[in-house]
Amino acid sequence: MAGEIVHFEVPAQDAARATGFYRDLFGWSFQDMPGPVEYHLTQISDVLGAGIHPADQGGGIPGLFVYFGTDDIEQSIAQARALGGTAEDKQPVPGMGWFSRCVDTEGNHFGLFQADPSASAPASE
Repeated sequence: MAGEIVHFEVPAQDAARATGFYRDLFGWSFQDMPGPVEYHLTQISDVLGAGIHPADQGGGIPGLFVYFGTDDIEQSIAQARALGGTAEDKQPVPGMGWFSRCVDTEGNHFGLFQADPSASAPASE
């Protein structure tokens, strides 16, 4: 559903310590994701996931980072921009979907996410 929180990220000074904290606090289990950065993924419910990553790999965004679901990421990016916010061009999460990092008119950082299992990494040049 559009506007529903579908994912959040937790930056950590020590990712192993952070995954242990949330594992022991909530019983979450984490899967290490392959890729160019360290990322540990957990599925909290049918619609909500979370990731823990080293703080220096989070693009400099302090604190928790929330992604809102959208049915049409390109339209949502255009609308965020038209409303005076900023939005990066969409980027793939291969096999999962598309995301865009945004900033609202008040300077709050958030993300958009559209599920799409056919999303693939861009072709290398």
